[in-house]
Amino acid sequence: MNIKVGFGFDVHQLKDGLDFWLGGIIVPYKKGGLGHSDADVILHAITDSLLGALGENDIGYHFPDTDIKNLNKESKFFLIDANNKLKERNGKIIHSDINIICEEPKISPYRDRIVESVSNILEINKNRINIKAT
Repeated sequence: MNIKVGFGFDVHQLKDGLDFWLGGIIVPYKKGGLGHSDADVILHAITDSLLGALGENDIGYHFPDTDIKNLNKESKFFLIDANNKLKERNGKIIHSDINIICEEPKISPYRDRIVESVSNILEINKNRINIKAT
């Protein structure tokens, strides 16, 4: 058995008037992530972790912010692409442990919806996904 582990990390500045995408859902909040795409830090981090496990370059290499095709794009498309690369190489996600660090908003009311969304995007059972917030 050949086991590879990838690690992903993402951070975005928050700005008034933008949707706050987190794990493929919009979390009601007064600010949202500032980015070329929808700035979904969870999906960006998981995308980078899959690409890392595959020995690929990072999300910015595959989906540069200089490419107009990526402007305002939903991050689930980046994650689906990385997950397809994993499947093409007969890879499988055993478990995804997600850590969210933010003062606001509180994540716990949205945790189950985020887990459901991520499991649907990755096409894996939701018991393979864990979310912790600090």
